[in-house]
Amino acid sequence: MLEVQELTKVYGSRKVLDAINFTVEDQGILGFLGPNGAGKSTTMNIIAGYTSSTSGKVTINGHEILEDPIGCKRQIGYLPEHPPLYPDMTVKAYLSFMFDLKKLSLSKKVHIAEVGEAVGITDVGDRLIKNLSKGYQQRIGLAQAMLGNPPVLILDEPTVGLDPKQILEIRNLIKELGTTRTVIFSSHILQEIQAVCGRIIVINKGVLVANDTPENLAGMISSDRRLVLCVEGPPGQVMEELGNVAYMRKVEQTGAVEGSGYEYLLESEPGYDVRRDVFRKMADAGWPILALRNRGTSLEDVFLRLTAGDSSAFSGLSGAGEMKAAEEEQS
Repeated sequence: MLEVQELTKVYGSRKVLDAINFTVEDQGILGFLGPNGAGKSTTMNIIAGYTSSTSGKVTINGHEILEDPIGCKRQIGYLPEHPPLYPDMTVKAYLSFMFDLKKLSLSKKVHIAEVGEAVGITDVGDRLIKNLSKGYQQRIGLAQAMLGNPPVLILDEPTVGLDPKQILEIRNLIKELGTTRTVIFSSHILQEIQAVCGRIIVINKGVLVANDTPENLAGMISSDRRLVLCVEGPPGQVMEELGNVAYMRKVEQTGAVEGSGYEYLLESEPGYDVRRDVFRKMADAGWPILALRNRGTSLEDVFLRLTAGDSSAFSGLSGAGEMKAAEEEQS
């Protein structure tokens, strides 16, 4: 288990991290989100032991990072945004060097072969790293993080600079790794986080602003307020009638659909369900409704709300969400 308590980092007069708290249970993938400069990389560097905190504690499986740094680091495999590779080494020579650097007691040849097979680099073992593609170099960086079979993997932007095929391959690999260990995964690609992470932490300006599952985060700002309506009728008149529905905040025509129908995005005032009134308006006017559904809320919507400072809908979420997520993982 990884536990971060009151983690604070100050550079001069600037507070980069402000009393960050979260807990990660065994196994699973935790997404770590935040805009540039939010403090994500600083947090991961402190957890990995590359940077010291100003105050607070990081404990991994009973090892506290300041009291037992070596024991703590043995629990972690770390892939920074720019993998620590030696381009003039062959892949095998580099992994052998990293194996020795970590002072591992496993069978070197067997273990390196196992890790190489897991990340898909066995076919390039004798090639110089500098002659390999960005995708292979990311895999090699991941392989060095996996040496020693650490129970916690910290991956900072592991798919940056990769093409779509390589991103999919790394994403599938991360999913597989999350079945046997804890993976903390930072990325600017929100769809990627949503695709692989069972839980998400959002940090903004050094403060933890959300900690929950993607579904729960989306539900906190959705509340069935946004609907997609497909209806057959004169667009101008339909817009006017929809605008007259009680508690309707916004009506937007988004395009034509099959036949003579048009699609509209509807948003109501918080706490009001306008579906029945919309149905009555359209029925009274004789305009057939082709579809009416919740628009749903994407991770991008959540991220923009949180990092724009509009977190009123998430009050108490970082604490309550953390406890709920922990309970779900334990059940």
